[in-house]
Amino acid sequence: MGRPFNSVNGLRATQLLFIIPVLFTSTWPNVVAVATQELLVGFRASPSPSVSSFQSLLNDSTGNFSMGFLRVNRLQLALTVIHLPSLQPLWQVNPTALARWSDRTELFFNGSLVISDPHSELFWSTGTLGDKVVLLNTSNLQIQRLEASPSVVWQSFDFPTDTLVENQNLTSNMSLVSSNGLYSLHLGDTFMALYAKFEENTQQMYWKRKALEARAVIVEGQGPILARVESSGFLGMFQTGNAPVDVQPFNSYQQPINRFLLVRLESDGNLKGYFWDGSTWALDYQAISAMCDLPSPCGSYGLCKPGSGCSCLDNRTEFSSGECLAVQSGHLCSNGEAKTKIDFRVLRRKGVDLPFKELMGYKTVSSLEHCEGLCENNCSCWGAVYNNASGFCYLVDYPIRTLLAVGDETKAGYFKLRKATGRKMDVGVGVGILSGAMAILVGAIGFGIYRIWKRRRGVKRILVEEDGISPGPYKDLGSASFRSIEMGTM
Repeated sequence: MGRPFNSVNGLRATQLLFIIPVLFTSTWPNVVAVATQELLVGFRASPSPSVSSFQSLLNDSTGNFSMGFLRVNRLQLALTVIHLPSLQPLWQVNPTALARWSDRTELFFNGSLVISDPHSELFWSTGTLGDKVVLLNTSNLQIQRLEASPSVVWQSFDFPTDTLVENQNLTSNMSLVSSNGLYSLHLGDTFMALYAKFEENTQQMYWKRKALEARAVIVEGQGPILARVESSGFLGMFQTGNAPVDVQPFNSYQQPINRFLLVRLESDGNLKGYFWDGSTWALDYQAISAMCDLPSPCGSYGLCKPGSGCSCLDNRTEFSSGECLAVQSGHLCSNGEAKTKIDFRVLRRKGVDLPFKELMGYKTVSSLEHCEGLCENNCSCWGAVYNNASGFCYLVDYPIRTLLAVGDETKAGYFKLRKATGRKMDVGVGVGILSGAMAILVGAIGFGIYRIWKRRRGVKRILVEEDGISPGPYKDLGSASFRSIEMGTM
């Protein structure tokens, strides 16, 4: 049922490392196992030097989930909740930073759950006043107070990372963020949407799902919507009650399967759903089905043709290693001043379009030249795509990512590139440089062979002369006495 979910790819960008299978038994020396199902005030733990993968500290009652230290790149540590059968991380403390794997790093509970790092001292804290820490059989890590209301003072479900598990609510003040930090999922008043962070402080929407309101109607003033993965097999949006205002069914929707479901925002920008079938993660849903509809499947200045894969906007450049150009960043304004432009060169291409233009603003202009001019004179503009049939001009205010190849050449693009960019070598330029280098090499070899030949010829002549068989007047042509005689006779 689709491509299996890869738990190694499921790690954060800083966690792309090997993780060996872990069994929670004393026969595995690289694992520190504990049987506790709650942490009380006074608990303390430090990472063990003998652990190479995961050190369990707290388990749920079913044995399906565990909270503990995940070792990252040998020297770093992430406090993580994992799905034990697959070792798939479901939640992590502070995904953008990691503590050190050191016996001086400490996790303790004093009413707050705290990580103390030898370099930063206080690395992370829940800032709470609680009595115990528990891990529920939903994978939700909670700090609870006894004989108090509310009893839950903090929970990991309120701080999702890139994953939303079944029956976990995603509200309008939360977001899912991909492991590379480029993509995020947010909720609006009546929709959910995916955004790309192609430029600092710039979020470009590239996918939007508006609530269809088929089963329930969104009532103005009744509060914002929330999203939730339902155990019956769908990603829904809800406002009040249990009736969803929108349903995105999984492939296994309403099938009588004993499963654990989740959705995850992948590092390519796609939102995918999976279920655990007892041995592997099966792909069950994806928001974007076509590769070319992803935000940047062919990388910087790439061109995606449906059914044909990737090439480059500059057709003199070969597509290899997943990119055409090194990713550019920043703007084309010098020192942040819009009036001063940084030098750039221009790349034009016909038969191109933006993959998510319906989510972008546009201007109506009279010609391609007019559209290009709007971008040329704006140093925050990186490119423009023009549709001659409609007159729509789309301005791109971030460094160019993948464009869509179309058969209609009335759709044309104008794109800027910084001069002296880290650009891959054009095929023609590369061949020319290689040919020139070969010519120089051949010339050098030929010159060296000539000098050796000349030197050997001189030695041979000397040997012949010493044997007395050189023809008369030409004997010892290189001698000073012969040159004197020749000059004297003139």
